[in-house]
Amino acid sequence: MPSADKRWRIVDATMRRHGYVGNSLIETMHTVQESFGYLDEPALRFVSSSLNLPLSKVYGVATFYHHFMLKPQGEHTCVVCLGTACYIKGAAQLLGSLEKRFGIKAGQTTGDGKLSVMTARCLGSCGLAPAAVLDGTVMGKVGSADLLDRVSKQVGHDR
Repeated sequence: MPSADKRWRIVDATMRRHGYVGNSLIETMHTVQESFGYLDEPALRFVSSSLNLPLSKVYGVATFYHHFMLKPQGEHTCVVCLGTACYIKGAAQLLGSLEKRFGIKAGQTTGDGKLSVMTARCLGSCGLAPAAVLDGTVMGKVGSADLLDRVSKQVGHDR
């Protein structure tokens, strides 16, 4: 195990329950992320060796699925939908205003660890375009000013 952290016992229990076989990779990775918040290199190496899988396969799965995070996420998350309907209705401007206001790009977290800005291919809320999700709450037909106001209040960055 990468460290003496007791959370690794939970990860090991998941692998043990499935017999340390490769087809438990995704479930094991979910357990690591639920336990630690993200998948770092030592975690990927541990899963790879424990399940007797090439590191390239484990890394490939981690980067293919958008659910898996390779860096610690912020205390709050804002996901901007970039699907066709949202994009046509101004999602790029929403994303640009967030990036400018908080000084980060999509996929990054503010230096204080308060906010992660992410994008999604589609939220399935096309009738609400443009849409964003702030800490699990969908905001539809949102403009840049309203989005910035709501995100700023949520993360405590009021001006």
